[in-house]
Amino acid sequence: MKNLPDIIPIFPLSGVIYFPKTNLPLNIFEKRYLDLVNDTYYKDKLMGMVQSQRSQDKVYKIGCLGKISDLQKSEDGRILINLTGITRFKILDEVKSDKLYREFKVDYKKFEIDLENNTEDSDTGSLIEKAKVFFKKNGLLLNWREFEKLDKTQRVNTLSMISPVTNEEKQKLLESLTIKDKIETLENIINFYLHEVNFNNQTVQ
Repeated sequence: MKNLPDIIPIFPLSGVIYFPKTNLPLNIFEKRYLDLVNDTYYKDKLMGMVQSQRSQDKVYKIGCLGKISDLQKSEDGRILINLTGITRFKILDEVKSDKLYREFKVDYKKFEIDLENNTEDSDTGSLIEKAKVFFKKNGLLLNWREFEKLDKTQRVNTLSMISPVTNEEKQKLLESLTIKDKIETLENIINFYLHEVNFNNQTVQ
């Protein structure tokens, strides 16, 4: 933790979460975020992502720190980057500056587990079977054969990132501390949607 910065630039984006050891591609085109990416890339390549809230300028308190692992500049001025997740953080306070983008003082202590080699024994079988039904009902395609080659943490985090759920539910998944917590939370969310479909349309067996 001591090598991670206490003050980080943050890109707020509604409906997007990502986790440690996952990758997030981003297409950057706004001036303030072009500045953010350029400054970050030539400093330490570390930046945070948080979900923006519906109220103007407000963001959720928990986000994920990532490192720019790839950067490509397009002829039309856009920057395409890939962020590789490192650890989640808690926002403590906003740091005022004359920069176009926002910076925050953050703390990582609650999420030390993200930097450990997680050997937690949790079964994902039930979750994945329900996710297959949930994705099919929503018309979402996923190569499940390739998906199941991922390790357990990557499977759970990937499902959390791409599941068609609300921003608030995505945030709840991000804030679930352990893999076990995340599995339970996501399974409860999916159960809610499947039962709702069953109640209204009688389509889930």
